Amino acid sequence: MSKSTDIRPVATKLYFLPVTTRVPLKFGHETVEYITVARARVTVETQAGKRAEGWGETPLSVTWVWPSTLPYEQRHDALKQFCLILAEAWSDFDIRGHAMEVGHAFLEDRLPELLRAFNADRAESEAMPWLAALVCCSVFDIAVHDAFGIAHGMPTYESYNGTYMSRDLNEFLEPAEDAQVSFAGHYPQDYLSARRQIIPAWHLVGGKDPVSADELTGQEPDDGYPVLLADWIRTDGLKCLKIKLVGNDAAWDYQRLCGVGRLAQSLGCNWLSTDFNCTVQDPRYVNQILDRLMIEEPALYGMILYVEQPFPYDLEAHRIDVHSVSARKPLFMDESAHDWRHVRLGRSLGWTGVALKTCKTQTGALLSMCWARAHGMTLMVQDLTNPMLAQVPHVLLGSYAGTIMGVETNSMQFYPEASRHEARVHPGIYRREGGTVDLTTLSGPGFGYRIEEIRRQLPAAAYG
Repeated sequence: MSKSTDIRPVATKLYFLPVTTRVPLKFGHETVEYITVARARVTVETQAGKRAEGWGETPLSVTWVWPSTLPYEQRHDALKQFCLILAEAWSDFDIRGHAMEVGHAFLEDRLPELLRAFNADRAESEAMPWLAALVCCSVFDIAVHDAFGIAHGMPTYESYNGTYMSRDLNEFLEPAEDAQVSFAGHYPQDYLSARRQIIPAWHLVGGKDPVSADELTGQEPDDGYPVLLADWIRTDGLKCLKIKLVGNDAAWDYQRLCGVGRLAQSLGCNWLSTDFNCTVQDPRYVNQILDRLMIEEPALYGMILYVEQPFPYDLEAHRIDVHSVSARKPLFMDESAHDWRHVRLGRSLGWTGVALKTCKTQTGALLSMCWARAHGMTLMVQDLTNPMLAQVPHVLLGSYAGTIMGVETNSMQFYPEASRHEARVHPGIYRREGGTVDLTTLSGPGFGYRIEEIRRQLPAAAYG
């Protein structure tokens, strides 16, 4: 069944925007000093022949999507090459429907075969992971969602219902066998919360971020932005801190937790979360840290709102029973939550929450959100250090998803100047004040980028 509001993609443009970090960003065992941000413009056509353009963007976060011993630049180049392949594939993807339906068809029918062919052509090298393919694909998927709203002169989030979608969630999702859940007659809108204009912001305390003055090396930037954690807390009024840990050095992780936690306490922060970035192999590692903290630092233990992704992200290869961890604190899937099927597997292993990311596609993030909420799982919206346009759908998802506490947002820590053009139009989402971000300037059709007011000069298109 089709609707008169259906769209189909008819053209794409792809841009690569280089960004350098002001301070190093540590991901797992690697440290990042520069990235490429991929930006796409997708043109869609309605049944009546009207055309509209939508925009999508995401950082190609090499170390997050593809942990490996391969050289950074080799992986970085592969991601860019795959984006070019996707740009061509999306430009003639002859499927009509709502953006959710078009996006789902591409994820199910085109992306797997494109990734297989790409990896077959690179047979001499390590295969690019599915997570990396999702991040590359998200640039175009997000743009299609934006274009749908623009084509119909409405905010995209007002279209996730039966008025505009031909298929209900029952055609996209399957409940867990042990749950009395049905998706028949339900649409994403049924699982969205009312949009919040002001939401709490989480600050990332990276593994290389200096917490005390004796950790300074003298190489820190003198650019007017804070360097020490205490200065960030005071300047931005922070209340929520996400602490990166290493996952293979329990003594270091415990001391880092205590050091950051005590400072956070003294400066009026309310919440902490811990992120091990997939480096832990045994639940006992996390349990011992939490149990020691509960005995020796009970106030800090109470401040930990949730634990994020300690274990390897390939759940199918590492089916670790994590019930003992989630019995202590809410346990959130991040890298593991590729899609709703992985969320279903994670729930069966004991995971209790899902960290949503728009960089895994807007379509996939919404489907994971619906599945998780229907099954009583807790939600968070996590950052990929999103600058520029990538920040907009990211914070919008955080405002609609009914998260446990606001949204993580940290691009202002690592490359604030990258977003200076967008910040002139939307200052509240690129600057944290009172520990929050302010979405009130996001208005109009699509995702409310107001892109014609931003006036960013783009480099020459890499495709289109």
